[in-house]
Amino acid sequence: MNYETTIDSQGAHAFGPADDSGLEPVRSRRKWIIGAVAVLGVIAAWWAMHGMGGSAEDAAPAAQAQVVTVVVPGKTTIVGTISASGTIAARREMPVGVAGEGGQVVQVLVDAGDWVRAGQVLAVIDRSVQSQQIASQSANVAVADADARLAQANLDRALKLVEKGFISKADIDRLTATRDAANARVRVARASLGELGARAARLNIVAPAAGLVLTRAVEPGQVVGAGSGVLFSLARDGQMEMQARLAEADLARLAVGNTADVTPVGTTRVFTGEIWQLSPTIDQQTREGIARIALAYDPVLRPGGFASANLRSGTVTAPQLPESAILSDDKGTFVYVVGNDKKAQRRDVKTGEVSQNGIAVIQGLSGNERVVLRAGGFLNQGDPVEPVVAKPAAK
Repeated sequence: MNYETTIDSQGAHAFGPADDSGLEPVRSRRKWIIGAVAVLGVIAAWWAMHGMGGSAEDAAPAAQAQVVTVVVPGKTTIVGTISASGTIAARREMPVGVAGEGGQVVQVLVDAGDWVRAGQVLAVIDRSVQSQQIASQSANVAVADADARLAQANLDRALKLVEKGFISKADIDRLTATRDAANARVRVARASLGELGARAARLNIVAPAAGLVLTRAVEPGQVVGAGSGVLFSLARDGQMEMQARLAEADLARLAVGNTADVTPVGTTRVFTGEIWQLSPTIDQQTREGIARIALAYDPVLRPGGFASANLRSGTVTAPQLPESAILSDDKGTFVYVVGNDKKAQRRDVKTGEVSQNGIAVIQGLSGNERVVLRAGGFLNQGDPVEPVVAKPAAK
């Protein structure tokens, strides 16, 4: 045995230094074993952190769930408003012109901006010829009246003589007819005199009703007649209005009695008025109608001026959502709601009033649902989501 050992030792020295190449495969296997153990340790740690014992089916949806912001809108009382523009005008504008024969204007008694009462003279037309005609007819009335008095006196005397037999019954009838004819001529003469007086009175241009003079288109010395057109225009009782032009759909949402806030151009003042008439027709070219808003007189309200208005179209109680929550496609308008299963569900809705606070949902929501506030465009029906309730806006 010692011999063998001696021989091995000598053999080793005989072949030179020891060769380590035989140990390399052992070292490689050892490195692979250490690396595998390390990977398994990492996997075990991850498994412990993400729920040990869960199935692969349970873990996959949780990893794919999209975080979305939701809001529970509730219900809000929404005041409907419609914005419109239009012009200021007199509510009842009265054009005034020549009612009689006309002639030369000798005096204008009012100017634009004056208040007048019913029957007040606005301008006077020369009546020198008519005055002479009136004087002549007055004389005719006096003549006819004298003839009537004479005929009555002759009849009275004849009646006294007929009792004594000096005058026949036929003479009495003749005198009676003469008296009646004279009285009739008096009435005719007086009627003619009244006609001339009425014609002369129509030479005065008068206000048909109380109101505010808007325009004056006549001056002293001007010759006017029936074809002269409008000489004065008046706003009856000074009442004004705004004629708001509205689209056909907006006009249908309004009713007589609805209030409106009117702001004339050039001022920041706001006047509150009331719709007193809605246009019964729609312009075929523009598809618009007119809402007439009654306004009390104020110097700021100048007929012909431009103004804007916010008309109130009533109130509705409904959920209200921001524009980002409302989606639409070829099937209609819809929102996404998140159920208890944390999945996105499409809900078809019908929208109503649009305001600066949002869009009213008048059909499809009760207000208690969790509605996706944003990112709804990236969702599909049944997608798993992780809802986060939006914080109320700071006041």
